[in-house]
Amino acid sequence: MAVWPLGINHTTAPLDLRGRFAFAMDQIAPTLHTMRTDLGNILAPHSATAPLEAALISTCNRTEIYLAHDAHAHPSSADTFVQPTLQWMAKLGGVSTADLSAHSYTLQNNLAARHAFRVASGLDSMVLGEPQILGQMKDAVRMASEAGALGATLNQLFQRSFSVAKEVRSTTEIGAHSISMAAAAVRLAGQLFEDIKDTKVLFVGAGEMIELCATHFAAKQPKYMAIANRTLERGEKLASRFGAESIRLADLPNRLHEFDAVVSCTASTLPIIGLGAVERALKQRKHRPMFMVDLAVPRDIEIEVKALPDVYLYTVDDLASVVQTGQANRQAAVAEAETIIDAGVQSFMHWLDQRNPNNGSVSLIQQINAQTDNWREHELSRARKLLAKGASIDEVLEALSKGITQKMLHGTFAELHAGDSVSREHTAQVIQKLFLRKER
Repeated sequence: MAVWPLGINHTTAPLDLRGRFAFAMDQIAPTLHTMRTDLGNILAPHSATAPLEAALISTCNRTEIYLAHDAHAHPSSADTFVQPTLQWMAKLGGVSTADLSAHSYTLQNNLAARHAFRVASGLDSMVLGEPQILGQMKDAVRMASEAGALGATLNQLFQRSFSVAKEVRSTTEIGAHSISMAAAAVRLAGQLFEDIKDTKVLFVGAGEMIELCATHFAAKQPKYMAIANRTLERGEKLASRFGAESIRLADLPNRLHEFDAVVSCTASTLPIIGLGAVERALKQRKHRPMFMVDLAVPRDIEIEVKALPDVYLYTVDDLASVVQTGQANRQAAVAEAETIIDAGVQSFMHWLDQRNPNNGSVSLIQQINAQTDNWREHELSRARKLLAKGASIDEVLEALSKGITQKMLHGTFAELHAGDSVSREHTAQVIQKLFLRKER
């Protein structure tokens, strides 16, 4: 069994490239279906009978596909699986394989497990120890399961990653003093404005990230807050929690000038705040500064806006240095977490090895099962013939039990009489362990 993720994240790929591989919730199931069909056909010469397993994680900081394949090829032959995956993903995002390869990472088996465990535990996040990624991974696994794309191997990998993450969070200080993206946005706004209480803040979107940002800003008691969302009902529901106004997304260009701070995070595939709209807003504001945070991938705010002299625009990547504050204080917790992850990886690899048909013990077990089935079928056939000849049930059962036990013990007795005294003694010890164990 081969297991491998292919991914890009905030440390390997620029925001615009990550934007090409951002998937909305309703895109994940059809993407998994296409992926399994296309890659399954490509990998067919190396496959056994089980279909390709797949899961897709897409957040603002990463896109990762996890694949597992019951393969005849040796697991160390990485190119057999990784290169076709890379080519398929590059085509999906409309980039060259070389470009994607330069900004992506691919891992196999024990390294794949270690990566999944680290991601779930928050060790691979922009915000060290942040808890949101665990929920996002659970959502991804649920969607893969509902799409019929999750098999025993990936299910085992993710369930173990959740268990490891739970232990890391409950036994270490990995999440202590963590600075979230939302908190970082408030901190930056506080550096621009003398007092956030004097500002008007607009939130664009109504998802989890906007909810977190609204919570952090609300704690600073801004003068006015509004939420613009494509679905008015969802926007109104969130706005009511913070005493904010709910406005239609279509009204955004005409209302933009009213706000000192704008925080946007939607699932739109195209920018929803353009250069022209911001320029008009600045003129109406008489060039009073605007603080803007674009937490969406792909972008919600056109990148050209950043060049305007009265705009302070930050993206998720720009916030990286802010959220790294306090990292040094958690390095001891990281070391503890890595120890927990090491144990989890070893356990998963042991489980995976037991399922490998090339594993010697697995092969031996299969041979023993086949041999005993043959004996059983042979003795059952003899028993049926005896019954047909009129033998009593007791006679048939007696013959059946003796026949099976004789076949099972024939090889054992032969080995006890073979070889020199040293080998016979060793054989005797093994047989005692196998046949003379006391019932517990």
